[in-house]
Amino acid sequence: MMDSIFERVTGTGTGGIYTVSYNATALTASIAIGVALLLGLVLAATYMLSGRHTKSFAATLVMLPPLVSVVILLVSGSLGMAIAVAGSFALVRFRSMQGTAREICTVFFAMTIGLMCGTGVVWFAIAVTVFMCVIMLVIGKTAFGSESKKSRSLRIIISESLNYTDVFDDIFEKYTSSYHLDRVRTTNLGSMFDLKYEIVLKDAREEKNMIDELRVRNGNLPISCAYGTHRDEEL
Repeated sequence: MMDSIFERVTGTGTGGIYTVSYNATALTASIAIGVALLLGLVLAATYMLSGRHTKSFAATLVMLPPLVSVVILLVSGSLGMAIAVAGSFALVRFRSMQGTAREICTVFFAMTIGLMCGTGVVWFAIAVTVFMCVIMLVIGKTAFGSESKKSRSLRIIISESLNYTDVFDDIFEKYTSSYHLDRVRTTNLGSMFDLKYEIVLKDAREEKNMIDELRVRNGNLPISCAYGTHRDEEL
């Protein structure tokens, strides 16, 4: 399964260093690139079935494996060209927003497919792609890794005159089964505290009542309550 479809060429380079390279014919190179394209389509389809997606990202997953395969075929057996290509990639600037962990992992998967096909181990590439796509579908269609629906990330702004260490303890004991203060920082030129709590509600239907009591305690200053961990947006 790990055998390459390319002809293996061995030799002795400068300084007596033993070298191994692969000689690809037009037929074997076409097979490798074609398989990379097909596996890219399989990966893109799996990604779309396993969760939310955009058309542009799905198209990227289709095109990335064959493109990486072409690059690997071009630099095969040439150390100087490999260094030149690596330097060219280093000049690329990605100006879009940072992707999610799922997107980054999938892009790495697409590049791995391209690397495997570019070195000619197409049967191994097919086996790995099928196996990992099944794993992606299982994870995407099940509740694996999902947070509890009662889990909340709570941010509260309070005046600097309040003692944040225990100011809301009685309210949290009433409405939550667990809570802890995750972070404290100053805001509004130091005149207020921005508190971030991780809480688990006893009853998700009581969320509004809890927030109403918190608003009374913090003087109706901004409160943010989100499912799970959320970004540090300005309140």
